[in-house]
Amino acid sequence: MLLGGLSYKTKQFFFVLIKLSIVVGAFYFIYEKLTHNENLDILVFIAFLTENDVFSTKYVCFLLILTLFNWFFEILKWQYLVKAVKHISFKNAFEQSLGALTASLITPNRIGEYGAKAAYYSSHQRKRILLYNLLGNMTQMSVTVLFGLIGMVFFASKYDFDIDYYKVIRFIAILIVVMAISFFGIKQKRFKIRGLPLEKIRQFISQISRRTILVAELLSVIRYLIFSFQFYILLHIFGVDVFYTKAMTVITSMYLLASIIPTIFIFDVVVKGSVAVYLFSIVGVNELTILSIITIMWLLNFVLPSLFGSYYVINFNFSKASKNL
Repeated sequence: MLLGGLSYKTKQFFFVLIKLSIVVGAFYFIYEKLTHNENLDILVFIAFLTENDVFSTKYVCFLLILTLFNWFFEILKWQYLVKAVKHISFKNAFEQSLGALTASLITPNRIGEYGAKAAYYSSHQRKRILLYNLLGNMTQMSVTVLFGLIGMVFFASKYDFDIDYYKVIRFIAILIVVMAISFFGIKQKRFKIRGLPLEKIRQFISQISRRTILVAELLSVIRYLIFSFQFYILLHIFGVDVFYTKAMTVITSMYLLASIIPTIFIFDVVVKGSVAVYLFSIVGVNELTILSIITIMWLLNFVLPSLFGSYYVINFNFSKASKNL
């Protein structure tokens, strides 16, 4: 309605300004995280990488291959899920996934991904696109929880935790209150996830075939195994001599806690770093190594793809995208 009275050139200028703002905002976010990280100084980080020969050709190539496979299966999952709305090529799925990643970097918990992907489709398709995007994220989260719970069981059985039981009880109490409020919201049919009514989500999932959910889960498992293996390889690159099974108990526990805690706390970046440092300190890995690995994982799996995604954001044509799909 606000744009209805504007001329074509004014509208084009307005959309170009939005796209530039998204890209500049994403780059500024990356710059700020790298240069103003209270836990890891950028110069110390670079010196540590050089010392451990992380920049060697064989390591860089292998890590990049794992990143490519990680995003290949994410894009493949999106192409598979969205076919219920519209059949798209892998190239289209690639553009939508990376463009949405760039747009989501500056939004809390990457919620901007939902709107960015929906923008590629016509108005009558967007609600279903939001739901399928939610389904894709839910399958990934379910895999994280499943592997994380298994890892936590083995981790807790082998290592002693220095647990503040008062904080645990307080956390459980808060969780119970949240669940009670959620239950009340469900009864009132006003409870929402990512802005979508829970009742509509429930009806949507009930209509999806088991095959679709199983394929999405399988692709999510493959992705999980790839990026967790990437973390394990980085441990070896930094000289941490640990068996794969032992490392995975810590890695899966870390991903579980890092995925759950930010939904409650605001400062998710701080929490993720703290969780990883705490868990790996129990098995004797120093703080600098873990913070460096977390930063490299972020650079490989979020920053690098978002650089490609920025190209698609800049070249995005709203009217052309919705007509072509």
